[in-house]
Amino acid sequence: MVIGLTLVILIVAGIALVSRNAPTPPAQENPYAPNLKVSDATVSEAKNFVGATVTYLDFKLTNAGSLTVANGQIEATFKNTLGEIVQKEVVPIHVLQPQLGGFPDITDLSMSPLPPGQAKTVRLTLEHVSGDWNQAVPDIRFVNLQTR
Repeated sequence: MVIGLTLVILIVAGIALVSRNAPTPPAQENPYAPNLKVSDATVSEAKNFVGATVTYLDFKLTNAGSLTVANGQIEATFKNTLGEIVQKEVVPIHVLQPQLGGFPDITDLSMSPLPPGQAKTVRLTLEHVSGDWNQAVPDIRFVNLQTR
């Protein structure tokens, strides 16, 4: 009985040790990030086809630097009414591209880079945002940027 219990404990410990996820490194802000200017930020919500609420954050992104931004991610930090962080999301940068028919197409920044002195409309799409969120525009930080 003792041998069986010891064996079960060792197996459970082994499974727990093997299935542990390695901690993901924090997103690193790029030195080029201060050259990216955010303006005209708006937050909206819509229901998707299964009835869940999707949150959109749209803003104008201007490249005030001398390099082309070819890819990257945005870290959005959502806070509650007390100013406490309730959620952080790191999402790829997607830009809105005008299309025929009036509906914009969402394109990854790698497919439509942002040259120096230019501006594009960026859209973050979030499937879930904490119910404790204060509904204000989240803090935005540009991370893992790729420039050329």
